[in-house]
Amino acid sequence: WGLLAEGKNPAQGIKPLSGERKHERYLSPEEVGRLLAVLDDARNVQLADIIRLLLVTGARKREVLDARWEFVNLDDAILTVPRSKSGRPRHIVLASEAIEVFRRQPRDADNPWVFPNPRTGRPFVTIYYGWDTIRCRAGLPDVRLHDLRHSFASFLVNAGRSLYEVQMLLGHSSPKTTMRYAHLSSDSLRNAAEVATEVMWTSSSEK
Repeated sequence: WGLLAEGKNPAQGIKPLSGERKHERYLSPEEVGRLLAVLDDARNVQLADIIRLLLVTGARKREVLDARWEFVNLDDAILTVPRSKSGRPRHIVLASEAIEVFRRQPRDADNPWVFPNPRTGRPFVTIYYGWDTIRCRAGLPDVRLHDLRHSFASFLVNAGRSLYEVQMLLGHSSPKTTMRYAHLSSDSLRNAAEVATEVMWTSSSEK
């Protein structure tokens, strides 16, 4: 209607409500095992590989569903997203399991998409119903697809990886976004403190 100048954000200057917490659900190693078991037995192999890729890369749903072969570099283990959520290209690092997922996908020279819908030849608009079936079979009815991204981050942090590494792997433009996972590192930090104590005690006893 022309009421706002072009590029003007109507919410600029408005502070978000305090006390609001986003839904965050992290899979345990046991839950991951149950999910992988269901994926291994799934009749829809393509859907299973999409979910597996989301789990082992921490990528956003559309980053995987819209993946194009021209942006897959298996030699350098990189999936490039030409335009990410931040508006800039981002490079998703592929672990060995992710590389295997790409290698077993059938490739059509006339179709640029890695995971084309068999009926349309285009990327899936949604995979909700297929995912709902899989998560229920795994006994995880409350787990959303985006929670696979949260879980990827939680496993990194609890394995002792830095929040900077998590930020780079998830493609967060601001470290503030990554800080939501800081509380997950408490056990790792406690273990690190124990190591420091053991070193001090051992050193003092040797004198």
